[in-house]
Amino acid sequence: MIFSRNRGSGRHAKGDSRPLADADLDLTEDDEVEAAASGKSVRTGGPYDITEAPAGIAQLDLGALKVPAVEDVEVRVQADNDGKIQQIVLVSGESALQLGVFAAPRSEGIWDEVREEIRKQLFNDGVAAEEAEGDYGTELRARVRTPDGLTDIRFVGVDGPRWLVRAVYQGAAAVDPAVAPALTECLRNLVVERGNEAMPVREPLPLNLPKEVAEASASAEEQAEDQADGEPVNGDGAARRKPSPRSRRK
Repeated sequence: MIFSRNRGSGRHAKGDSRPLADADLDLTEDDEVEAAASGKSVRTGGPYDITEAPAGIAQLDLGALKVPAVEDVEVRVQADNDGKIQQIVLVSGESALQLGVFAAPRSEGIWDEVREEIRKQLFNDGVAAEEAEGDYGTELRARVRTPDGLTDIRFVGVDGPRWLVRAVYQGAAAVDPAVAPALTECLRNLVVERGNEAMPVREPLPLNLPKEVAEASASAEEQAEDQADGEPVNGDGAARRKPSPRSRRK
C-alpha cells in the first residue's frame, strides 16, 4: 500500500458529487430472465454489505471499506494528519479505480439521481458524457483533459443497504473492463461496513488507516521533522539532543 498525508482539508476528485443507495437485492431465476429480456446486465458478486460478505477473502481494513488484496493491484491512499482517508485509488497497469462510499436512505437507492448530477457537472465543465449499460446497470462515460492529456473515465454506482459505492475507472479500463480484470475483481469483492450511526444522505462514510499504518506513518513523520530541524536521530527514532553548556564538564 502506498500512503501519503495531505496537510490540507482535502477534496474529492472532480465529479465527486456525494452519493447514496438502494437495497441490495437477491436475484432469483425469474429476475435474471427478466433482466436478460430487458437487455440490462445482471449484478453478480459484490460490493457486499458486511452482513452478507463471503468469508476467507484477505482484506485491507480501511474502516467503512474493506478492500480485497488482489495480486498486481497497488492500493494508494491519501489521508490527513489524523489518519482519516480522503482518497482511495487502486492501480493496475495503466488503469486506475477510485473508490468512494456514501450514506444513503433506507428506503430507496439514488444512483440515478447522483449520476445525473455528475453528468450535469461534467457538462458545465465542457465535458460531454454518455450513459451505457454495464455490469452494475447504467454507467456514465466521458473523456476528460488532464495534465497528461485526454483520459477516459467511467462512473459506476452500486446501491446497497443504506450505502452507495461509487467507483470511477480511469484509463484503458474505463473503455474496456477486460483490460484490467484485477480491478474488476477488487470491486466485486469489496465489502462495506455501514454501521448503525445515523448520517445525512450523501455523507461520506468514515474511512481510516489501519492503526498500525497510522502509527508507523506518524512516527516516520516526526522523525523526518526532527531531521529537518537539524537534530540528530537515535536508532530508536528519538531525537538526540545536544548537551547544554551547563552539562558539559569543565
